[in-house]
Amino acid sequence: MYHPDLIRHPENCPALVLNADYTPLSYYPLSLWPWQTAIKAVFLERVDIVASYEREVHSPSLQMKIPSVIALKQYVRPSEHPAFTRFNLFLRDRFACQYCGSPHDLTFDHVIPRRAGGRTTWENVATACSPCNLKKGGRTPKEAHMQLHVTPIRPTTWQLQEHGRAFPPNYLHESWHDWLYWDVELLA
Repeated sequence: MYHPDLIRHPENCPALVLNADYTPLSYYPLSLWPWQTAIKAVFLERVDIVASYEREVHSPSLQMKIPSVIALKQYVRPSEHPAFTRFNLFLRDRFACQYCGSPHDLTFDHVIPRRAGGRTTWENVATACSPCNLKKGGRTPKEAHMQLHVTPIRPTTWQLQEHGRAFPPNYLHESWHDWLYWDVELLA
């Protein structure tokens, strides 16, 4: 019987990694391990296989289907607050300019300019498109007559995960769907 997984190269067979409570370790970026790491974790008895690709790998004494979904045996507690990175900032602000809403040519803006003592913190930096950032310049939003859509806050990991679910990766294997979007409303 033909199955698309059978012709899939092993390099294109990542494993979705679930925590011990069967929720993804992260949505964005999606928690994926290369097939070699997943198989090593199986042999070290650190994970349970939840689902597999049809594709197999072989050794002289063993053949095994490549895991497509694995669950950690020990729960990993996520950190409460994510690292302050450009990507996490864009994710917090849903990849949109906080002044005009544009998703194009994004950069970040210091709400209170650095020249006025503004620091590079979650609470003082917002996503901005280049035209809005140039228009605002070294002024506060009030001085520039510009309004922020949302006041910048320090997000929790949970908030970023929720935002990340709105931006699914380009590729989702069919065996992953039950574990990624189990709490969305089903279409009748």
